[in-house]
Amino acid sequence: MPSRKLTRSIVAGAAAIAVAGGSYGIVSATSSSASTAASSSPAASSDSPAASSGSGGGGSNARSGPAAGGSSGTVGSVSTSGFTMTTSAGQKVTVDEASATTYQKGTSPASASAITTGESVLVLGTVNSTTITATQVTVQPTGSEGSAASSAAGVVPFQQGAPSTSKQAGQIPANYSQGSGTIVSGTAASKATEAALAAYPGGVVDRVVKLSNGEYEVHYIGVNWPHHIFVNQNFKVVGAD
Repeated sequence: MPSRKLTRSIVAGAAAIAVAGGSYGIVSATSSSASTAASSSPAASSDSPAASSGSGGGGSNARSGPAAGGSSGTVGSVSTSGFTMTTSAGQKVTVDEASATTYQKGTSPASASAITTGESVLVLGTVNSTTITATQVTVQPTGSEGSAASSAAGVVPFQQGAPSTSKQAGQIPANYSQGSGTIVSGTAASKATEAALAAYPGGVVDRVVKLSNGEYEVHYIGVNWPHHIFVNQNFKVVGAD
């Protein structure tokens, strides 16, 4: 399988992503501003898309530095070091490839040559703002990603200067507080990221946090809503705020 050296960095804007639902589904994720299991965290200040460059949370629980996550979109340009993609909300994401990056086309193994302009892709890896150092790139079936899916999911694309949208969908874990939990990587982070992107296409997952109840909070940047997506232990989305 051809390899590509990590030699490029491209300035990227806000992200919006769409991934085919596959085996991941939303569990009780009907949008609502009514009562939930706990009050939502403010979707502004340090957690806003404009301020979230690989960081989030507040006070003593602030998070920083690259972490496991991912995004998806349509490939815009390809080079020897990686590629750029544009999400369903028009956000650009830079993807850096390395010798250890693996590739799939659907569920079949593939090579870097499968990444061509116009392909819909899911990228998992280490995320630093809107740049992803890819560990796995999957070429998605035609039509699996697009603005229609993003709109249907209720994702609010990022607009510079626009206030963050404050609403809830589904169930927020009881006693949840922004900044709580432990950042995870590996298989758990990948599955939680895929579930979140399938249910709410349009953003960039820049970290996955395991909460005290065993569920996951997937932190989203690049959109005005949602900022936090909650995934249960079976990797089904249960809520968002």
